[in-house]
Amino acid sequence: MQPPRLGRQTFLKDNIVSAASNNPRYTGRYFLIIDKNSREIMDVIRLLEKKWGLAVASTADFSTSPPDENQLKNADALVFNELGVALVGVEEEKVSQMRLSTTGFLVIPEKAVYIPDEVLVENDNNNKAAWGIRATGVLHSPYTGAGVKVAILDTGFAINHPDFEEREITAISFVPDETIDDLHGHGTHCTGIACGSVNEEGERYGVASGAHIFVGKVLSDMGSGAQSWILNGMEWAVKNGCKVLSMSLGSPVSEGESYDIAYERAAQFALSKGTFIVAAAGNDSRRSKNLFSPVASPADCPSILAIAAVDQELQVGDFSNRAINSSGLIDIAAPGVDIYSSWSMPTRYRTLSGTSMATPHVAGIAALLFEKYPDATPAMIEKELRKNAHILPLAVEDVGAGLSIAPK
Repeated sequence: MQPPRLGRQTFLKDNIVSAASNNPRYTGRYFLIIDKNSREIMDVIRLLEKKWGLAVASTADFSTSPPDENQLKNADALVFNELGVALVGVEEEKVSQMRLSTTGFLVIPEKAVYIPDEVLVENDNNNKAAWGIRATGVLHSPYTGAGVKVAILDTGFAINHPDFEEREITAISFVPDETIDDLHGHGTHCTGIACGSVNEEGERYGVASGAHIFVGKVLSDMGSGAQSWILNGMEWAVKNGCKVLSMSLGSPVSEGESYDIAYERAAQFALSKGTFIVAAAGNDSRRSKNLFSPVASPADCPSILAIAAVDQELQVGDFSNRAINSSGLIDIAAPGVDIYSSWSMPTRYRTLSGTSMATPHVAGIAALLFEKYPDATPAMIEKELRKNAHILPLAVEDVGAGLSIAPK
């Protein structure tokens, strides 16, 4: 069997078909988390080349455009210079040797990433008023997110969607051999919630209707992807000056498992550049059966806000994950049950449930706050989100600060 070199993602293409819990957790590649106090990036590159005989690429090699795995098919390693992380695709034997014989970095497997299991609502005719934007006060907010760059990392976007004909959209695909066009629909749905406006009947369903939309396709049309694609998308959004980054995606986390260091490095880099990040807490719980799952990755990272889902009665969604691990806290909740939004054509609209739907509500509200406070830092936006939240009579482990509310 050939080692999983960086450009060889047939594993993901062929074997991951949905977001089911029995899907593979890892891609077969590994991250080297570099101890910045003991090693310089160039030293690591030389080590990989000289000692381990690897062909190494670096994000510094892509000064005008982000890394594209189609251009890395002859590489064994990609070094993320800004993050102090290196992705390697080598034989298991060599990985074991790296663990045993080197110091200055930690070796961890690269995660396979999925859209959370969303729940399709078949009878959606009564949901077109998009109750979520009413419950969060969006309809009464004087702000639209005008001039604020909002990035959605997901399955892409339906570029031909008629509701977005007049909108400013910047889009790029990080999925090898796939265009930005969203043949799945999930990315278009999340983009519509965060930044959409009105449907064909003039009914409002989007939050930040004046925002500049940035779409990074980091999950395939089958709804799956590699963690490095997410990191590429995060760096791209940050370097393009996006103030808000929304990720309705994740990987399952076991009880007692700590957050992912590669994601946390990327999130810290984003915060340092002024980018605020939200991610879906995950849909692995079945509360009606007394089954609770911890916050998914990357939402469990300290530098990323984890978003839970509530229904129209402001009760926690049956599927919504909760704070179980000490590192995976729920930060805030938003509408995530029976949520109407845009969908890939010709369907055009669809109603879904999931923390995937809750997350872009908060992303859109963060954009409204950035419009209100254009010089705010991510920490200031988080403080405002928490201060404005409607406190719910529910456990903090389930809804954090409460229901996210738009600024007045």
